[in-house]
Amino acid sequence: MRAELLSLAKPVADTVARHLVATGQLIDDDPEKALEHALAARRLASRIAVVREAVGLAAYQTGDWASAIAEIRTYHRMTGRQTHLAVLADCERALGRPEKAIDLFRGVERDKLSQGEALELLIVAAGARGDMGQHEAAAAMLQVRELTVESNEDWSPRLRYAYADSLLASGRTEEAREWFAKAAAADTDAVTDAAERLLELDGVEIEDEDEGDDESADRARPASAEAADSDESDDDEDDDDVDGEDYDDEDDDDLDDDEDDDLDDEDEDDEDEDEDRDGGADEDDDDLEDFDEKPTAAAAQAPATKAEADK
Repeated sequence: MRAELLSLAKPVADTVARHLVATGQLIDDDPEKALEHALAARRLASRIAVVREAVGLAAYQTGDWASAIAEIRTYHRMTGRQTHLAVLADCERALGRPEKAIDLFRGVERDKLSQGEALELLIVAAGARGDMGQHEAAAAMLQVRELTVESNEDWSPRLRYAYADSLLASGRTEEAREWFAKAAAADTDAVTDAAERLLELDGVEIEDEDEGDDESADRARPASAEAADSDESDDDEDDDDVDGEDYDDEDDDDLDDDEDDDLDDEDEDDEDEDEDRDGGADEDDDDLEDFDEKPTAAAAQAPATKAEADK
């Protein structure tokens, strides 16, 4: 990357490099933000191949298939490489053009691809066959030597998973179960959901974590509610028994009648005093109302509040 940026002025090269680094760091967790950085780099250096590659991969992650195809093709033309043919084929599938994905697979110069790139393209092409309803053909395509080779590369569990999925779609359930198990055994980094698919085939229901949390919360609520009810019950008993004495409702009524007469006289005196005080406070209240009508800067500024498509 540094070599490609040498053609730029140093301040520009530094800015572009920072945008590219940010793109790489964010592309998995926040692809929208990653795409923003990649586009900022393209505005400064649109003739740099690595910049077009970054835009294409970020667009792919956000599901902008058409932009991804355009940028990746530009990158391939500028470099003479075929690094991301699997990405192009997957974009064609996402756009509903599986036959074009298969054409890419057929027309590739395999000697220009690494083992991983070739196998990823094979997996996508088999998926395109499946999109067209040709599940047996997809399974046949995936019966390559690497299918049974033990490897720590990411393509190993992905290849086995794709084969198992094709077998399942073809109605070969027992074989599919066997290969989902092999995919799960090879998938130490959890790049597929082979383990979950295997459990589903065995009839084991997988409970969503969020639902589990909700159910746990629901189970916890009754205990809390009982404790609250117990506290309220204790409070009621305490209210009824003050200093060990019980008060009857009739006694309360008698007391209330006597006290109400005395309180009425006091309220009349208080109202007279309140009127005197209110008269002097009106001017201050007007000033306060004028002050309150002006919103503060903090109140005036209200803060404003990725999806991965199936391939």
